[in-house]
Amino acid sequence: MEWLTFLAKGILIGFVASIPLGPVGMVCIQRTLCRSHRSGFLSGVAAATADTIFATIALFFLSVVLTFVQRHIDILKVLGGICVIIMGVNIFLKNPVVQIRRNRANKGSLWSDYLSVFLITLTNPAFILMFIALFATFGVSSEGDVPYFMGAGLIGGVFVGASFWWLALTSGVSLFRRRFRPRHMLYLNRISGALIVVLGAAAILSLFINISVDQMIH
Repeated sequence: MEWLTFLAKGILIGFVASIPLGPVGMVCIQRTLCRSHRSGFLSGVAAATADTIFATIALFFLSVVLTFVQRHIDILKVLGGICVIIMGVNIFLKNPVVQIRRNRANKGSLWSDYLSVFLITLTNPAFILMFIALFATFGVSSEGDVPYFMGAGLIGGVFVGASFWWLALTSGVSLFRRRFRPRHMLYLNRISGALIVVLGAAAILSLFINISVDQMIH
């Protein structure tokens, strides 16, 4: 019964952690509308996979990894921001007509959809801190005190909960897919691509803002 409790907590934690719609959420929505439900959902599963890795680190390897993250957080922010900007520009420049033709010809690569989002999510180790906070909220210790068997149930639940969120989101968005014409998809690519670029740039600029603030304080 205790294992089921940890599984249930993991599902809730994974679901809650996935709700905020950042660049990954926008990519999933854009791919669902402009490509297919499978493309959007698999992109979400990629994010769920990366989140599960972060949750595992927060639960079992916090002290080891946190030191590395703190030492290289600036580099990780810049790399993550650059990757997000590149993806945003790529979406902004995409021609929806070409996308539709590729989808009909089954030339779209679901593997590349998965891998691109997985790598982008991994470049944001700040999610580790979010899982630490969520673990504390749900009464789970992140100091390595959780038995491995219970921890496995918790981590498995995180993946299930996160994947369920992406399934719900992309399924809901997919209901409106037939109403979108190429002109609408073009606008969607332009708007979502521009917003993703802004979010990536904001991630990089936050680093310089923090530096300037620190210099003012000292």
